[in-house]
Amino acid sequence: MAISSQLISLISGILLTLLLGILIGFFIRKKFTESRVESIEALSKKIVEEAKKEAETVKKEAMLQAKDSLYQMKMEFEKETKERKQEIQDQEKRILNKEQNLDRKIEGIEKRETEFEKRERLLTQKEKDALELKEKYDLLINEQKKKLEYLAGISSQEAKEWLIQAMENEAKHEAAKTIRRLENEAKEVADKKAKEIISLAIKRYAGDYVAEKTVSYVNLPNEEMKGRIIGREGRNIRAIEAATGIDLIIDDTPEAVILSGFNSVRREVARLSLERLISDGRIHPARIEEVVKKVSQEVEVAVREAGEAATFDVGVHGIHPEMIKLVGKLKYRSSYGQNVLQHSLEVAFLCGVMAAELGLNIKQAKRAGLLHDIGKAVDHEVEGSHAVIGADLAKRFGESNRVIHAIASHHEDIPLESTLDVLVQAADTLSGARPGARKEMLETYVKRLEDLEKIAHSFEGIGKTYALQAGREIRIIVESEKVSDNDIYVLSRDIAKKIEECLTYPGQIKVTVIREIRAVEYAK
Repeated sequence: MAISSQLISLISGILLTLLLGILIGFFIRKKFTESRVESIEALSKKIVEEAKKEAETVKKEAMLQAKDSLYQMKMEFEKETKERKQEIQDQEKRILNKEQNLDRKIEGIEKRETEFEKRERLLTQKEKDALELKEKYDLLINEQKKKLEYLAGISSQEAKEWLIQAMENEAKHEAAKTIRRLENEAKEVADKKAKEIISLAIKRYAGDYVAEKTVSYVNLPNEEMKGRIIGREGRNIRAIEAATGIDLIIDDTPEAVILSGFNSVRREVARLSLERLISDGRIHPARIEEVVKKVSQEVEVAVREAGEAATFDVGVHGIHPEMIKLVGKLKYRSSYGQNVLQHSLEVAFLCGVMAAELGLNIKQAKRAGLLHDIGKAVDHEVEGSHAVIGADLAKRFGESNRVIHAIASHHEDIPLESTLDVLVQAADTLSGARPGARKEMLETYVKRLEDLEKIAHSFEGIGKTYALQAGREIRIIVESEKVSDNDIYVLSRDIAKKIEECLTYPGQIKVTVIREIRAVEYAK
């Protein structure tokens, strides 16, 4: 259709051209003179001929284009027809394969159904046979059970209970062996595990202790004083913290400023300095440095005087001046709610009394008792146990070897060697564990001892119980006929667990289970 329309348009163009030529010739004849008619006609003929040639050319080109388009259309049609035919053949092949597969599957399913029917019939028959056999076996088992009960003289229920009890005993025995083996293996990593446990205990305990023992409060006359303490752009509070080494907390607490820090001496310096600055009213960095310096000197004097008063009260002389300062610092240190300096004085007096009864050197015993916790004056600055730190300080400042060893061994960080070591340890325990020393009422103390012994007696096989060290340790003597060597490990663990569940107490309680065998014979 497109080709025919092009041809028609070409032919119509040619015709229009011819008509135009004829009209032009006609008008030329009319217009020009006779003399030029021949030349005009020749020109017209020439134009007509050129138009005819051009029409022929256009016609040929149109025919060629039409033939080429027809050829392209024919090729595309053949290609599409071929592809479509190939697709139809492929689909026919797939359908044929599927039909064959379906036929094979149907044949397999039919075979399986036949086999299942056969198996179902066999299983039904076997089930009937099994039921019959079961009935026979039940009859035989009941008859044999009655015969066994008659021969054994006990019922099946009693035999079952006896077997369960035997299995429980055997399981406990095996559990005790396993626990003992695991404990032996645990000793290899005990030090690391102990540090982890202590760290965890410190984290859990530290909340109340830190809030009570590492914080001081300074009362303010009014709320406006907080702004003066802070100062312009915080310069005053920064100056106080830099000069004292203590953190100042100014929050919503009405008319109060909180001083927080582990160093009790520095905290006391900060408290006194801030009170003087508030009473004086002049609060600026220069005045802060001046007051802190003056108060630090006064506190140092107070520390030295406290140390000298303690050594004078105890009656020991020749202590190094630096050691006297450290003794004075204990005035600002507390342990479990007990003032360490007061505790050290009590230990010194107790050591002196016991040494006098035993005929030992009284002054040396008092000296060791007074200095036994000297490490607590710097244990927040130096890593390690306060007993070991104290022994190092005593050695540095020229104390005798017996005193040094007594300081180091009073918590059994090193083994006890002399009577003086035992005296210091005993006096330390007496001072720390006496009712009321560490904020524990007498009634609570007595009741805890009773509860400890009551819990221990609630277990089977317990002979005697003894609460020692003011309830810090309980020793249990078991009856050897009822409790084996392996069972005591399970028993100690069970008692400790029940104590944890039933009692509330500071620190820890040591549970020691003792089993002894006595062989007694009389010579006649």
